[in-house]
Order: sequence, then C-alpha cells, then structure tokens
Amino acid sequence: MPVYTLPDGREIVHDSPRSGADIAASISEGLARRALAVELDGSRIVDLNRPIEGDALVRILMPDNNDPASLEVLRHSCAHVLAEAVCDLFPGTRLAYGPAVEDGFFYDLATPRPVTSDDFAAIEQRMQEIIKEDRPFVRCDFSPAEGLARTADDKYKHDNAERAIARGAETISFYRTGEDGAAWEDLCAGPHVPRTGVLKAFKVMSVAGAYWHGDQQSDQLTRIYGTCFADKKGLKAHLQRLEEAKARDHRKLGREMELFHIPEENPGQIFWHAKGWTLYRTIENYVRDAISAAGYIEVRTPALQPQALWERSGHWAKYRENMFITHEQDRGGKLETVALSDESCDSGGCGHEHHEHGANVRTFALKPMNCPGHIEIFKQGLKSYRDLPMRMAEFGSCVRYEPSGALHGIMRVRGFVQDDAHIFCTEDQIGDEVSAFCDLLKGMYEDFGFTGESVRVKFATRPPVRVGADEDWDRAEAALESAVRQAGLEVQLNPGEGAFYGPKLEFVLTDCLGRDWQCGTIQVDYLLAGPDRLNATYVAEDGSRKFPIILHRAILGSLERFIGILIEHYAGKFPLWLAPEQLRILPISDAHLDYAKSVAAAAQAAGLRCTVDTDPDKLGAKIRQARNDRINYFAVVGENERESGTVALQRQDGSKVGTMPIQEAIDLLSTEARERSAQALEPSAAS
Repeated sequence: MPVYTLPDGREIVHDSPRSGADIAASISEGLARRALAVELDGSRIVDLNRPIEGDALVRILMPDNNDPASLEVLRHSCAHVLAEAVCDLFPGTRLAYGPAVEDGFFYDLATPRPVTSDDFAAIEQRMQEIIKEDRPFVRCDFSPAEGLARTADDKYKHDNAERAIARGAETISFYRTGEDGAAWEDLCAGPHVPRTGVLKAFKVMSVAGAYWHGDQQSDQLTRIYGTCFADKKGLKAHLQRLEEAKARDHRKLGREMELFHIPEENPGQIFWHAKGWTLYRTIENYVRDAISAAGYIEVRTPALQPQALWERSGHWAKYRENMFITHEQDRGGKLETVALSDESCDSGGCGHEHHEHGANVRTFALKPMNCPGHIEIFKQGLKSYRDLPMRMAEFGSCVRYEPSGALHGIMRVRGFVQDDAHIFCTEDQIGDEVSAFCDLLKGMYEDFGFTGESVRVKFATRPPVRVGADEDWDRAEAALESAVRQAGLEVQLNPGEGAFYGPKLEFVLTDCLGRDWQCGTIQVDYLLAGPDRLNATYVAEDGSRKFPIILHRAILGSLERFIGILIEHYAGKFPLWLAPEQLRILPISDAHLDYAKSVAAAAQAAGLRCTVDTDPDKLGAKIRQARNDRINYFAVVGENERESGTVALQRQDGSKVGTMPIQEAIDLLSTEARERSAQALEPSAAS
C-alpha cells in the first residue's frame, strides 16, 4: 500500500497507486480544480494523472508565480503550444528541442522561411486559439523500438529518442493536445499541465539563431524565446522588470557614460576608457587594501605557461577546449612562434604551413586560471608548517575561450581579471580560514551595497567530471561542511556543481531587480598540491613532508563581470566612493572659469575626483548634462560664490545641499566617500 506524505506531514494511504489528481480530489475540490502537476520527493515533477508508484513525499503544484516548479510546468507546456502554433503557421517546420528555462522557455526549430519579430503577433494569436480550445495534454508511452519507428522520418526527434534510449529510458513518451486522431503530437518527456486552457499569461519575446545541440558544425536552427506566468499580473510585473533591466543594461550605460567599448573585430576583449578605468582601479585598490589587511601577500604570475604544467595540474585533460594555445618551434637555432590556435594543433591536425609537429615544438597556453602558477611560487624554497596558512593573492589576468554567441558585454568575456587567491593550509586550519574568508567577503559585499538576504550561499558538491578518488572527495566535502558549521552559514545544496578538483561554496548576490549573480567562491582542494599533480610540500611539525590543502577563493570573481553587475544594480549612479567623477564644478559664465578651476584644484588635492565644465553652454544645459552623466554632486559657481569663497552644491537628483564654503563642501563629500555610504543614492531610486 503506497503512503503519500503531504507537505504538512499528513499521510494518505491507498491500497493501490493513485494519481496526483486523485490525491488532490481527496483533499479538496478547489485544489483538484486548480492543480497543475505533482512534485515527488522535492525533486521530480510528474503529470497530474500519472499513477504514483510507491511511497513518496507529494506536493500538488498550483499556479504560483513564486514557485519555480509551478512555473517550470507552465512554461514547458507553453513551449509545446508555441511549437504547435509555429507548425500550423509554417507548414514543413521540423521541431528540435523546447525546454523551460529561467524566466521562460524556448523552442529550437527548422522553419521553411526565417521567423522574425513581425511574425510574433500571428504566433501569439494562434497560441491563444489553441489555449481557448482547452484541449487536454495526453501522454502516450511507447517502447524504445516503437518510439524510434515513430520518429524515423524526423531527424531531430529521432536523435532525441536515440539519446533518451542511450540514457536508459524504458519508454519513449509523446504528448498530444487533444484526444482524437487529428490531435497535434510532439515527442516530449513532459510533464505538462492538464489542459491548454490552464495557460493564462504568455508572450513571445525574441528570436535568435541556435545550433543543434550547441555544435557549431551542425545544423543552424531558429530559436524562439517566450515566457509564461501563472497570471497576467505576474507577466506584467516581469515585462516591467525587463524594461527596467533594459534601461540599466551595462552595455548601454557603458557607452553613454564613456566607460568602455568592445570592438566587433576583437570579441570578448574590453577597451577601458578613462572613466571606466578609474572605476576599475578604485575597485581594484579597495580589494588590495582589504586583503592586505587580512594577511594576504600579492604575487604576479605569467600569462603564458607551458603545456607540461597544465598537464600536471589536470587542466589539459579537463579544460583544454577553453584554452588558447600557442606553439614555438626551434628552426635551426631560431625559436619561432608558429601558431595561436585551439587544441587541434597539438595533435598535428592544424594544417598550418611550416608547422612541423615533433620534439622541437614547445606548446604553451594562455592561462585560464591562476592556481598552477601560485603553486609554482609556493614550491620555491622550503616551506614549514610555521609558514601556514599562506594566503597568496593575485589580480590574475586570465583568458578563456567562450563561443561568440555566449559573450555578453563585460559580463561574459574572453579576457578578464580575477581577484584570485589561494590559501595553503593544513587540514586543521580549514575551518578557521573558511570562516575568516566568509567574514571578509560579507564585509566587502556590504561596502558595495549587498547586505542581508541579498547574499545567499550555495554548497556545490562533486561534479560528474572530476579528478581524484571518491575518498578524497569525501574528505574534502566533509571538511567544507564542518567549516560551514563553524562559520555559522546557512547554505543551499547545489549538487554536482563543484570544481573538477574540489567542492565549493558559491556566494550569490541578488540585485535590486531581483536577479541573481554568482560571484564569490571558496573551494577546498585536497588534490592539486598532491603527489599525482603539482607535488607541493611543506615540512610538518614532526619533520615529515606533507601536502598542503589549497583553498581556492575569490570574492568579486571576475572584476569585469562584477563591474557590470554594479553598473546595472545602480543604473550607473554609483555610491560616491565608487563614482568615476564625484564632483563637477559648473561656472555660470567664462568669467567664473578661473574660480571654478581653483575650486576643482582644492577638491582634487583632497582626493576627490573632480572636473570643471568648460563648455560655453548656459547653466541650465550644464546642469542637465551633469545629471545625464550621473555625476553625484555638482557645484554651481558665479559672482556671489567667487566673492564669498563658496559653492552652491546640488545632488545628482537635483536636490540642493546648500551654499557653503569650499572647504566645508570638500569635507562633506570626503566624509561620505570614506564611509562608502550608498545612502545618498539608494539602488531602488537609481532610475
């Protein structure tokens, strides 16, 4: 007799398997009427009418904009309806893949003609018609042989069926919208909502190109994105957030504020302009001061490092496809750089002229990460237990290959800098070091305006592809779990998402639009310094040689990405201590220009980032420009101010601070900058 346990602890016992619909009806008529699907044991979602075999924790899913499981079912079902609509409007369309994703869904299709945004209205209209018909979603299961036969003439669905069978699927499922023989059908694993009429609020959002299974050598498909919510209120709020996010887009603000640019001919590489570099250096110097006070030493390692080092570290086997590789060949006593390429060069298949692969070719890679270089520094000279913990930091310039389609402004690039560090310690020191790191990170995040519930922690465990034995991972995960308890952290489990050499804590920031960003991390590594890898040792208290534990950690992560987050979080209106230009002096006329320059010189001498507007515009235009440029404060100076040695100080939002002596204004701003206060420009008001 299966026992079904409800979220409130109540148990429902039946003499035979029941469906979620049966369970919902036994609880209340209203629940049965609104039910979408069933979540089993907190992880697996099944259709409402599927029998639940065996004991299970059962949660009936209802329309709820705050429930990720509910939204997943709604969105997956909406993707099915979109696919049917496109097939109706574009006969001959072949379907590939249509999952729910964060904030919506997409469907990859091969259409007889390109789909554009001009087609969205027609697609939405056809979807509305399908939804109004309120057809049931009907699941049909077939044997693997039958499933393959049903997809024999459909390249993409046949491939999907083959992959499902390879993963061990005992049946191949199809879903129909409708019960008669003319019902529309699609191969799909499900689950889906009971009927199309459940879908109340959706929108087709965008269209893009995509490759089949992400393989650039395979077919290019059309990817149509959409979103779906439990009700129109949720959809409206989402669309409003998107409009706000569009206004805050760091790429747009980066251009408007003259912070940076990324040329098309050099994808993923950032050109920082003067104002952007000022912001960058302000953050870099802040981090440097904070980690120096916390006992870190700063080092520098080369960008180009040999293949042999990456092989010993394990990166060559696990990460080579993301590395930029170069070769040098000894040609008659002259060392010549012969290629900058991907991993195919190493196997002799690159096809480059004059590239003769052999013993006289040396291979290097631009570093995608800094850990092997730090271990090489640790290995220089004899280390003792008295030297531990050794906290080694670097603003490490890294290069990683990212497909061009994955690049996104300064959020995802090919060249970036990490505020990277590695803590070499003993096993007994792990708890103290992780706890100290968490305290340091929290304090720094607070200075950037992320406090309380806006910072969450995930515990990422061993990934499928990893180095080391299970017993090594058992020790590392147990050590990190103990450190979490010592640090008093509340964590969310993130199974399978650890680094390939160790489990980690991931620190996730939530910005003012409710978006999550994974930034800081600390990883416990028992392997990289070991005898099978880079063989770094220290002399223990008993005189024996031991291998240090390595804690890989970053607080901001990629500085470029963190700056992009800050730009969007504050909509370019940074707290005073971060602002590239903190104060602008606005002379009423050229007659007051010299006085304006003297005020600026005094402010600059006090450490404020201050400029003078020397344009011949009228004062009103200068004020509008200062506000458009998101300058925190501007000071108007005219004849009265020159005679009295004062400035008329205003905030970016136009509110007046007042007329005051120059030094008083400088002291006021200097105090705010030192306190790293975001009070004057709260993120919620930065619009």
